[in-house]
Amino acid sequence: MPKLHLLLPLLLLASAGGGGSGRGGVSSVLATDKQTFKEAPKFYNSPACPPIPADDFCSNQSINIAMTLDLHYLRGSMAAILSTLQHSSCPENIRFHFISSLPSLHKTILLSFPYLRCQLHIFAPSPVQGLISTSIRQALDSPLNYARNYLPTLLPTCLTKILYLDSDLILVDDVADLAATPLLGKPLAAPEYCNANFTIYFTPTFWSNPSLSLTFAGRDACYFNTGVMVIDLVRWRVGGYTRRIVEWMELQKRMRIYELGSLPPFLLVFAGEIASVDHRWNQHGLGGDNYRGLCRDLHPGPVSLLHWSGKGKPWARIDSGRPCPLDALWAPYDLLVRENGGIES
Repeated sequence: MPKLHLLLPLLLLASAGGGGSGRGGVSSVLATDKQTFKEAPKFYNSPACPPIPADDFCSNQSINIAMTLDLHYLRGSMAAILSTLQHSSCPENIRFHFISSLPSLHKTILLSFPYLRCQLHIFAPSPVQGLISTSIRQALDSPLNYARNYLPTLLPTCLTKILYLDSDLILVDDVADLAATPLLGKPLAAPEYCNANFTIYFTPTFWSNPSLSLTFAGRDACYFNTGVMVIDLVRWRVGGYTRRIVEWMELQKRMRIYELGSLPPFLLVFAGEIASVDHRWNQHGLGGDNYRGLCRDLHPGPVSLLHWSGKGKPWARIDSGRPCPLDALWAPYDLLVRENGGIES
């Protein structure tokens, strides 16, 4: 586990990785919304890794990761993928499952990661568009932000477990350790934060209505961030959790019971009913709050995953010439090629 004071020099070793790398440099790139990306190095398994055929997406020895692909967050997705592979001891055993409404973004990913073992799953926004209520930040209202609600129906039925990761994060430890989190019979696992003010995620209308507020009766309900989750797909399907989330969203359209996008329905269904993950796997909030995106420090303790949740994204702050100190930890994974021919890496 990396020590906090060693993080920056560790991350600046851009060519070093858990499984090793073969080649890199600028090669196949694709312009996407005036963005071009260089090809990432190829990473190889260490000798102890179990062999898995490249076309096998159902092996219980593989690590399956789901991520959404969005045009505005594509640069973040590239960095997240690179950091995951670089720090993995078995990068060739990782299977990425990309959820997107734009198939062209998958092609862009493959140009930068031509050896990536991945699948594209098309997300049609129409079923969820009518369920979205406006929130405090426009980016939270994107239909793709709700794709995590439908993972068990979007992904192959042969998958029993998936690790869901947001696009505004980087890993600095082996993702296999996170994926191996014991679920203990729960539908999902995530880092919980029980010192947070849980009441602020719901409106006075919700708390003043006993038939609604009693939803949390008998549950040790704590806040958790949905950007890092280990999900038991079998238990989710059997428990009908997608339907439960949708029912809360339908109620929200009739009477406003929460303010913050896709998070509150997850809290309503799962808070107090999840397996816990060590906080080192989601050092979240580095993007600041949802209004101003001010700079924030890390939480106390070890770090395995840094997450720029909140309004401020590291690539945007770097481009504006006003980065926060911790954005320097994200920069080594940036695959963007500058218009003047320079490379961000």
